[in-house]
Amino acid sequence: MINEYLECGQITRAHGINGAMVINPFCDSYEVFAQLKTIYLKKGNKFSPLKVKKCSPYKNSAIVIVDGITTPEEVTKMRMEYVYAHRNDILRDDGDYFIADLIGLEVLDANTNELYGILKDVTNQGAQDLYVIKREGKTDAYIPAIKEFVKEISLEKGIFIIPIEGMLD
Repeated sequence: MINEYLECGQITRAHGINGAMVINPFCDSYEVFAQLKTIYLKKGNKFSPLKVKKCSPYKNSAIVIVDGITTPEEVTKMRMEYVYAHRNDILRDDGDYFIADLIGLEVLDANTNELYGILKDVTNQGAQDLYVIKREGKTDAYIPAIKEFVKEISLEKGIFIIPIEGMLD
């Protein structure tokens, strides 16, 4: 299922006295998060828009000012809430995928179609993203998300990989 709204950050605290909030962005980079003109809060199954007036880098986070939030007390009430972006508001290049769309896809051998497992998560240990593959009756496997191993991604068919010897042991 393709989600219309994607988790893109978390409010951590108020900043200053004018309703600014510190948000820990989950995007690939600050620049991706900073280009959002609207972020959303989720209440139940409903998403409420917050118009972004200003977004500035702050350490490993962002200081965000939105319309309608003017006091640190209002921000404190939202502390630790997740913020969302509409998927169409996030710029991406051809061949880029949202992690949320990849989770749950089958991971298959690009040559034999052997099923290795299901993509459980995507993590980053510094050098590149790692695909976490949940395998039946085995421990999770980790595959670097680079073109040498990941040969094709299809939201309809799955993720096709060519592992090297010992990678899935």
